[in-house]
Amino acid sequence: MFKLDEAKLQAVLKQLHQAIYNHERWHNDLIRTIICQQPHDQHDMAKDAHRRCRFGQWYYNDVPTEVREHQAFLAIRAEHKYMHQLATQLLATASTKAAIAPHDYDAFANALDRLRLEIQTLEREIEESLYNHDPLTGALNRIGMLTSLRALHELVKRQVQRCCIAIMDLDHFKAVNDSYGHAVGDKVLSASVGYLMDHLRPYDKVFRYGGEEFLISLPSTDLQAGRTMIERIREELGKTPLAFHGSKPIPLTVSFGLAMLDPDVIVEETIHRADKALYAAKTAGRNCSWIWDTVNAAPVA
Repeated sequence: MFKLDEAKLQAVLKQLHQAIYNHERWHNDLIRTIICQQPHDQHDMAKDAHRRCRFGQWYYNDVPTEVREHQAFLAIRAEHKYMHQLATQLLATASTKAAIAPHDYDAFANALDRLRLEIQTLEREIEESLYNHDPLTGALNRIGMLTSLRALHELVKRQVQRCCIAIMDLDHFKAVNDSYGHAVGDKVLSASVGYLMDHLRPYDKVFRYGGEEFLISLPSTDLQAGRTMIERIREELGKTPLAFHGSKPIPLTVSFGLAMLDPDVIVEETIHRADKALYAAKTAGRNCSWIWDTVNAAPVA
């Protein structure tokens, strides 16, 4: 997930596409130089050739910090540099009119394939952030929610792991919009979901379920551990000013309903149970979390 607004992320993707095009042109020119025994570009023989090529100029200079620190972006660095080192060796051999050894060319080709894979991974992750996430909050879109939960459900049925889900709802959110306006309401919504995602584990997922409702999947988590995690987040959210109207912080609390993915029922039924637990939490006064008790088939505090 990239913490950039849609316009900036679109700009990064456009720059990446141009960088990929430049890289492919560089590769074509390199092969042509070797095969046709033409003079090579001196930049390709430099120790910092990976910084001088047009892809490297983009990679090392023109990328926002939010992208530069992302794991998919960082993974490109070593592969790109190593590929250029092997390219320099090929050019050095070609300049002597000697034949290039097959294993030297294979090493270069393999390094090029690994680099392309890393670049394609970055491209895919940027596209997923753009097209599979809610642009306001950064949560995943609802469209992929059932697919993700069904995959987790299969692991539950095979007794590979347990999985807890939770539904979060912002308390009295309509009153925030009515009192402060929708622009402030959007800031509150975005900040609350951002706080939630920042305090979950990397493999937990947050989906925008409804207007101000969000579904959270917590893999490898039983109901007690899930309740502990959610309660910690709920309590901290209630103490954290999420937006300001003038100089006055806007108070906000959230309610949660939790349920376990049950191997004996479909995913939709588990969501329905978490929704019932959420309704019970809101009926009980809000700013609390309730769980679905499978034994008694009812929500409990």
